[in-house]
Amino acid sequence: MLIWFVVIYLLVSLTIGLIAATRVHNAKDFAVAGRNLPLPIVMATVFATWFGAETVLGISATFVKDGLRGVVADPFGSSLCLIFAGLFFAGKLYRMNLLTIGDYYRLRYNRTVEVLCTLAIVASYLGWVSAQIKALGLVFFVVTDGAISQPVGMVLGAAIVLTYTTFGGMLSVAILDFVQMTVIMGGMLYIGYVISGMTGGVGTVVSHAYTAGKLDFFPEAKMTAWIPFIGAWITMMLGSIPQQDVFQRITSAKDEKTAVRGSVLGGSIYFVFAFVPMFLAYAATLVDPKVFTELLTKDSQLILPTLILQHTPLIAQVVFFGALLSAIMSCSSATLLAPSVAFSENIIRNAFPNMTDRVFLRTMRIVLVCFACIVLVFALNSTSSIFKMVENAYKITLVSAFWPLFLGLYWKRASTQGALAGIAAGFSTWVLLEFFGTNNEVWLPQLIGFAAAGAAMTAGSLLPQVVGHPTPLHPEAHIPHAHAASHTHHVPPTGHHHHPDGTPHKH
Repeated sequence: MLIWFVVIYLLVSLTIGLIAATRVHNAKDFAVAGRNLPLPIVMATVFATWFGAETVLGISATFVKDGLRGVVADPFGSSLCLIFAGLFFAGKLYRMNLLTIGDYYRLRYNRTVEVLCTLAIVASYLGWVSAQIKALGLVFFVVTDGAISQPVGMVLGAAIVLTYTTFGGMLSVAILDFVQMTVIMGGMLYIGYVISGMTGGVGTVVSHAYTAGKLDFFPEAKMTAWIPFIGAWITMMLGSIPQQDVFQRITSAKDEKTAVRGSVLGGSIYFVFAFVPMFLAYAATLVDPKVFTELLTKDSQLILPTLILQHTPLIAQVVFFGALLSAIMSCSSATLLAPSVAFSENIIRNAFPNMTDRVFLRTMRIVLVCFACIVLVFALNSTSSIFKMVENAYKITLVSAFWPLFLGLYWKRASTQGALAGIAAGFSTWVLLEFFGTNNEVWLPQLIGFAAAGAAMTAGSLLPQVVGHPTPLHPEAHIPHAHAASHTHHVPPTGHHHHPDGTPHKH
């Protein structure tokens, strides 16, 4: 019965996604849903994109082992990322009316910065999307009691998500996110109610966790404990701000106010609901201490699915796995789409600037399929946990793409030379320490790379400009839509650009 419910749920999701795909008529619809999404949809798609496999399976397992201190990156860092993106980046980026975040790097600096930052952003998605695909394989394996192996489940899950994402793009993703957010929130609250009844109530579980030291958040008062703690926090909090999926949700909103509110509200709801899986996983150790102590050492990611299968009625199983599949599918579809759009717009389109809209739309879909195949191979061969795969994903954007974005928006003297110096210093420092360092667990390689990138970009911008030139474009200025101006720096003599709706805007 459980298997049939899962099959029906997947078919319904696929149908909704394909129906939404019928409204995709051009590249703008595919990439940013036509910039028409209302607040509830924006909020839902922000929440659902981040509430994925790592939240339900990864964070919960890490919390049971290491307590709150172990999950500083996610949900603490990740939810603050969304809130900061809304408060400090959404308004400025929305007014620029771009197709991808890579367009910002080109128009603020030059094509070299655009290509380097886009490649870093695309590479960062490899671990994140792989974690979702790996989780889909785990779900199929658990639900079918081993009849479908994890590798086969990964292939099956990737095929389902790829189908509606390839046809519907951001529009299908956004509409499905709204449906799936409802399932996730309702499902998680219901499961929490069922499990708390088995353990003597929420207070009993929280009290036990407190006694066991699992609720201790801040580390000991010494530098060797605080530096890696801060490093893990900012990797997720700042490294995931220059991401195409965050940017897509901002620019898909119907107006600037919706973009800001949607990001802040979505991040806040994500933070609150991320604690539900943590509560459920810890409650499992009270329900059946022997079984779950063994799972903790064998594969802690199986704690929550095993609890649901062995100790709850069928209706609770259906609700849980429906919510889990919703979380994984919404996250994986969004994270497949984002790098594919970025690579198509900022790498391929640079090589073929005269590409028509129809050809560009087809190119994005082809890139999407290719990226999904690469991710699937990576997921099939990875031995990292879901939580670690997600946590590691943002290192490259932290050391390469954050400073050019932040300083470019908030510092007029930030220059192309400075951006290139920052990218080179941050990336090379991180790579050298990551692969040839002494495995220092205090001074994390990405933390040193982050500091080196910030220092190098500041120095490169203040020194006499030899490489590139100070940008003539102030970030507050309106930038025409990427399709109209993403491949030329020519400004019409009148200094005005008319949108399709006829509204003039000054450059």
